[in-house]
Amino acid sequence: MPGEDGYELWLRYTPVSDATLRGEYRAMLRPANVLGNSPTALVTQRELNYGLGRLLERSTDQPNRSTGSGLIVLTRAQLNSIAGNVDAVGVGETVLGPLRALVERELDEAGSEGFTIQRWRGPSGSGLVVAANSDQGAMYGAFHLLRLVQTHTPPQRMATTTAPRVGLRMLNHWDNLDRSVERGYAGSSLWDWHLLPDYVSPRYTDYARAMASIGLNATALNNVNSNALVLTEEFLTKVAALANELRPYHIRVFVSARFSAPIELGDLQTADPLDPNVRAWWARKADEIYRHIPDFGGFVVMAKSDGQPGPQDYGRSHVDGANLLAEALAPHDGLVIWRAFVYDHEVPEDRAKQAFDEFVPHDGQFGENVLVQVKNGPIDFMPREPFHPLFGAMPKTPLVLEFQLTQEYLGFATHLVYMAPLFQEVLSSDTQARGSGSTVGRIVDGSLEGHQHSAMTAVANIGTDRNWCGHPFAAANWYAFGRLAWDHRLDPARIAEEWLRMTFTNNVKFVEPAKRLMMESRETCVNYMTPLGLHHIMAGSHHYGPGPWLDQGRPDWTSVYYHRADQEGIGFDRTKTGSNAVAQYSPEVRARFENIGTCPEELLLWFHHVPWDYPMRTGRTLWDELCHRYYAGAEAVKAMQAQWDLLEPLIDRARFEHVKALLAIQAKEALWWRDACVLYFQTFSKRRIPQVLTPPDRPLMYYRNVKHHFVPGN
Repeated sequence: MPGEDGYELWLRYTPVSDATLRGEYRAMLRPANVLGNSPTALVTQRELNYGLGRLLERSTDQPNRSTGSGLIVLTRAQLNSIAGNVDAVGVGETVLGPLRALVERELDEAGSEGFTIQRWRGPSGSGLVVAANSDQGAMYGAFHLLRLVQTHTPPQRMATTTAPRVGLRMLNHWDNLDRSVERGYAGSSLWDWHLLPDYVSPRYTDYARAMASIGLNATALNNVNSNALVLTEEFLTKVAALANELRPYHIRVFVSARFSAPIELGDLQTADPLDPNVRAWWARKADEIYRHIPDFGGFVVMAKSDGQPGPQDYGRSHVDGANLLAEALAPHDGLVIWRAFVYDHEVPEDRAKQAFDEFVPHDGQFGENVLVQVKNGPIDFMPREPFHPLFGAMPKTPLVLEFQLTQEYLGFATHLVYMAPLFQEVLSSDTQARGSGSTVGRIVDGSLEGHQHSAMTAVANIGTDRNWCGHPFAAANWYAFGRLAWDHRLDPARIAEEWLRMTFTNNVKFVEPAKRLMMESRETCVNYMTPLGLHHIMAGSHHYGPGPWLDQGRPDWTSVYYHRADQEGIGFDRTKTGSNAVAQYSPEVRARFENIGTCPEELLLWFHHVPWDYPMRTGRTLWDELCHRYYAGAEAVKAMQAQWDLLEPLIDRARFEHVKALLAIQAKEALWWRDACVLYFQTFSKRRIPQVLTPPDRPLMYYRNVKHHFVPGN
């Protein structure tokens, strides 16, 4: 098969191969008639013409009056305004009347961004209607229809009504103004700040198309470790150029703001949030921003963490800092996304507790346009963590759930790790905050506590690599995040199948085994990196590869701080006999985690310091189980390689060979993780590696001496 480079992502629009199905689609969807001439309606029409033209291998923009109009895309207001005007949509009132009644009933459930897809039939033809309460919703409906055609969904199963469960669905780009990307593994920053605003790359439009196709409606352009220059006139004109390009796709632009900007840019001597001059400076800056970007989304702020300045520098609180910025943005309907990722080496007891301790006392004190952004787990995007205890602990404050698509702790862009099971694991976690069913998903979407604002965000894995995300499978995580941000109840396996069908082929002989490979990949990675609740045992600084022996520097940047291995056992005691971090969870969750007999084994070493001979549910001792998990993870990657090799005849050679080469790297690095960790922990357990497992062929000192330079994303 001809080679593909992955640039088109899941928007390849390859021709429908089944002639019967293609004929049914043509009868229902030709022509694609999008009502209205707003910028969004125009891009919707263009996308449908392009997509259906390629999928059906026939022009879709020429009316076929003999059979009536096939596809109609409109808003409720447009539907009501065309009563009696047959020429507007090509169907008579005998069809339009019942259609209007059906669509309006469905649109009552669709909200401002949702849509409905329904079939209509008339005396001279039939087709589909995509209807919404806004042109934004109509655009999302058109992309969903294209998804249905791409995945060969039978026409009789296309009817649907859906609305996003979360209001703000955002990517956070950790991109710097010099085009480096912190924790970026797919090339340089997408944003060419040097050429903006005079040259706007066509790639920005393709980015917007991809974002809108999965329902994402916001983007934060720059690193949370922010440079104040992004707020200057020079860069605001560049931000405005990007906003102009994204606006037809209803993607609002945010920037990460540096808290000390009034000092660095405003000739002030202080950034004290209670200082009147500082408040006035931020108000003027907000006015300036909105003159450039009328629909500017707002600020993302990381304060007093990772060396960033914050209100604590002046003896103030997170509330003081967030509300300062909220006050400046409020007249423009802007939002403040205040990150709860805070930790301080002066608080050494347990880094996992700090965000809870700092934020819970301020619940209900933040401004109405402030959302607090919380990572999915209490440490830092580990391969597996328990859900963050802040979820369920701040009922008066809207909380943003933050995931990380870029694989900082999951093998960079060289390991195939499908992260939707991780996302769903967190979203479905029951906090028990308001009784059974108080899931993280219901807290984040606002339905549990009735918040006006709701949001989910993820750290982007996008760069200038031709295929956008480095690994050919890494785009699946971008795609899956968008689908789950729209509806967190969706099945990760279903999402994987959608993505595979659109990205590679609809051939079930490829889709089914590739889907199994994807669905097992995250657990495989956990096993060869951090099984049984181990965490934060990677190499220092660049985080590339294992480093369980790391013991130099501030304690909470070391590995030994977290695994606490000794001759007695291994694991971080977070029960009442240790740091008592379990007390931050609801009583029901706390009881399950604190009892070593009921704590899930996947989180055992997160919450407990466990003796090496502790009996596990498999009948093995903890030491033997730890070894078996590490070895099982490495063996599973070999199985992934074998499975992928069988799929060679079913897809294009270029992407097959790319994935094959990266799986070879992953297999090598899985062995590196396995052998380094097992040998290191053996120095404490003083026990043999189980005889059924082949011992490592190199000594521990070899792995301790491995050094890497110029690791990407650092």
